Amino acid sequence: MGEIIACANQKGGVGKTTTVVSLASYLALSGLRILIVDLDPQGNATSGAGLDTSGERRSIYGALVDAAPVAELIQPTAITGLSVVPSSRELSGAEVELVPVTGRERRLATALAPIVHDFDYLILDCPPSLGLITVNALTAADSVLIPIQCEYYALEGLSQLLATVELVRSHLNPALQLKGVVLTMFDARTTLSADVSSEVRKHLGDHVFQAVVPRSVRLAEAPSYGRPIALYSPTSRGAQAYSDVAAELLARDGRHRSLGTPGTSPAWVTR
Repeated sequence: MGEIIACANQKGGVGKTTTVVSLASYLALSGLRILIVDLDPQGNATSGAGLDTSGERRSIYGALVDAAPVAELIQPTAITGLSVVPSSRELSGAEVELVPVTGRERRLATALAPIVHDFDYLILDCPPSLGLITVNALTAADSVLIPIQCEYYALEGLSQLLATVELVRSHLNPALQLKGVVLTMFDARTTLSADVSSEVRKHLGDHVFQAVVPRSVRLAEAPSYGRPIALYSPTSRGAQAYSDVAAELLARDGRHRSLGTPGTSPAWVTR
């Protein structure tokens, strides 16, 4: 049975979507079956994974609002094993449309249930808010992964998000776990990045990934080319960082695989 990971942070610009697309890409390159579910109306995970967003397409909106089968919404990508359920502009109205619906917090969980066995990981790219769609994601998820930009205000946002996670755990999803925190946009030249990293590690301990994602021009460029960093610039610092994040996630989960690169055949690591 696949694990559903909600990637969430109500603060925008923290590298959330970059984390989703990059992590999913490297997990797929390791030979796993990965599904990105783009829950952000901006659709950045959809385009960042290489799908065309210019035309009309069926999206996760149909599953949430009209109960369309998710299996009919899945789109393949250029990376073998990586698929996407795209977002669309209509998703911006879903919060309002779902308000009168009975069981509105569980619409996504119900939609994903028939296909969860078809993937090793389902990674949910949440919108930058703590609204009904994010609550749906946290209710459907087995765990939550939190990217945090290494700046002061990120610490305030983390406290609010963890409080929301606890509320969801108490009232909607008792099994929800903290997958971990990934530090992003780390700048080794600044004291602030080091201070934020130290503070987060002090409060959350082993929940914080050892792998840290640096500020990277290549990571910023990749979405404009519609390619994950693993394809756009696989030798860049940003690519290596997300490869390390993926390897650490697999190690934490007891899955020891080699992370392949495009054109190579991933294999189990003998240990």
